[in-house]
Amino acid sequence: MGLSMVEYGLLFVASIFAGVINSVAGGGSFFTFPMLLFTGMNPIIANATSTMATWPGMVASTVAYRPEIAANRQKLPALMIISLIGSIIGTIVLLKTPEQTFAGLVPYLLLFATLLFAFGNSIAQKLRKMRGDKKPSTLSHAGVFCLQMGIAIYGGYFGGGMGIVLLSMFALMGLTHIHEMNALKAVLTSTINGVAVVIFIAAHVIAWPQAIVMLCGSVLGGYSGASYAKRLPPLLVRHFIIATGVVLTIYFFLKR
Repeated sequence: MGLSMVEYGLLFVASIFAGVINSVAGGGSFFTFPMLLFTGMNPIIANATSTMATWPGMVASTVAYRPEIAANRQKLPALMIISLIGSIIGTIVLLKTPEQTFAGLVPYLLLFATLLFAFGNSIAQKLRKMRGDKKPSTLSHAGVFCLQMGIAIYGGYFGGGMGIVLLSMFALMGLTHIHEMNALKAVLTSTINGVAVVIFIAAHVIAWPQAIVMLCGSVLGGYSGASYAKRLPPLLVRHFIIATGVVLTIYFFLKR
């Protein structure tokens, strides 16, 4: 059954919000994924379509972060390779998950993502404090690579709250400049979701009419969001995302 113009309009608006939120703090999937579910879409197809729709916005936000990316270019190759491998694993696991099983997991995935947003910032601050001015050791490098593999697998499977975990990982690496951390986050999330998108396209699990409408919105939101990120109050944005996550989590638990 086709969607109404009102439903397409809501998907477009949700994707603009997602693009802005992803470029500033992450968490755009809190808007796109549930909105697709509200239109009656299969949860796995909704997840794939949401990833497809928001990915170009993530790529667009990397353009606005070019100087910050250049400042940390040496850190990217190893992290990107790990991201590629982990995303492939997570995406394949998702496609092998029965629809009914994934639908049952949705409230728990949203709860997990919401908790990451609620407490991820505190974890990042504590990690920064623990590290101080010490240089990363070989052991901490190994820990970062293992953590990045886990993040990439989770990102390929669902990915809600992935940006917050990445920021915590960057704190473990000794990074403190928030805009440089956001730039690295943009590159790695673009890589993880880009791999997932290729696999989703090959598996024919993307609803293209909805994806194209949302893609346009996410690019618009992603580029403008990254450009104006420094003017937005991060704490207010974070509280808004957490509140959205709490409401959606409660809704999907009650709907079970």
